[in-house]
Amino acid sequence: QVQLVESGGGLVQAGGSLRLSCAVAASFHSFNVMGWYRQAPGKQRELVASFTSGGSTKYADFVKGRFTFSRDNAKNTMYLQMNSLKPEDTAVYYCNAAQYYSGDYYNYWGQGTQVTVSS
Repeated sequence: QVQLVESGGGLVQAGGSLRLSCAVAASFHSFNVMGWYRQAPGKQRELVASFTSGGSTKYADFVKGRFTFSRDNAKNTMYLQMNSLKPEDTAVYYCNAAQYYSGDYYNYWGQGTQVTVSS
């Protein structure tokens, strides 16, 4: 089991910024896909940003131009820089790391960190 530990959530006013961090207890080379998801109350978990081992970064339309995924391979840590936050960005944010093996993806999740954006 791979442990992912998140930090950096909190309460911020609309228009503000936060940076989430996710420390992964394994080398990034172990994973095929890494990324961030979020889940708002009463809604399904949704993808925010993903990074593949091939070097491709993708963002959900609702965060394009505002959020940035980055990683520090030496520290086995990934980040989500969130700017121009909106009240609708309020959710629990989860980091994810996935391994593709024998036709299936094996997913590992952080514990989640709450982000609350006030209007």
